[in-house]
Amino acid sequence: MKSVQLFCLAVSASWLFGCAAPQQIELIEREQRRLRNDTNAMQSDVDSMRGTLADTRANVQQMQRDVNALKERVDETRVQMGKQIGQTSRDGDQRVKNLETRLAKLEEDLKAQSEVLNAREEAIKQLRETVEAQQKTAPSDGLAEGATAESDAIRRDYEAAWRTLDKKDYKAAIGRFREFIKKYPKSTLAVNAQYWIGESYYAQKEFERAVVEFDAVRKYPQGEKTPAALLKQGFAFAELGEKVNARLILQEVVEKYPQSPEAVRAKQRLKSLES
Repeated sequence: MKSVQLFCLAVSASWLFGCAAPQQIELIEREQRRLRNDTNAMQSDVDSMRGTLADTRANVQQMQRDVNALKERVDETRVQMGKQIGQTSRDGDQRVKNLETRLAKLEEDLKAQSEVLNAREEAIKQLRETVEAQQKTAPSDGLAEGATAESDAIRRDYEAAWRTLDKKDYKAAIGRFREFIKKYPKSTLAVNAQYWIGESYYAQKEFERAVVEFDAVRKYPQGEKTPAALLKQGFAFAELGEKVNARLILQEVVEKYPQSPEAVRAKQRLKSLES
């Protein structure tokens, strides 16, 4: 398919620029080769992240099985306590408490792994969109070379910041994303960078800062990240114990973006806040 597209592009270029100088034709061909190499490299990144995502998903599934098994052990322990004669209630209670502590730790780890999984799925989605955009926007002549180079620089800077976040170096990630926004304020990736600043503070349990940074996502006209930012802003308010604010924000997600995945999660959290 890519060969057909490149062939069509070459035919179109020949038709449009039949009188073009050999230098211009060579420049176009060199740009086509560069784009093809960039596309292959980005596709390789996507494949690599898919492998990592599969490993993470397997870990999450294994942790879920461990949680279920541990819950069964807790139930069995409670039953055995009632049957065993001569065993003191204090010893039995301690065993249950130990198991429940381990269960809480596993559930916390499961939640963290799930957030990592969601973040990596978002990264793969963004890389896929970038690959598709590169395939659709091949330049028609040498004049577009400078603009394409600038686009590549933006993508490289953004991916460098994302790799820092993926390593859980949140403080460094915040600095890189802020630098990206300052350097490319009109880039379509600027809103994503702002969102990940909020996520970085949220991961460090700095929920007050997270609330502020997620709210800043609203100022971007693209709006693709607004539902996710509002959802996590509501979660941050809940973590701070500000249930009224949490309900207001989560209800806004449900009302403004009723068909979004974030609306489903917002409804679930609203139910837990009511209990």
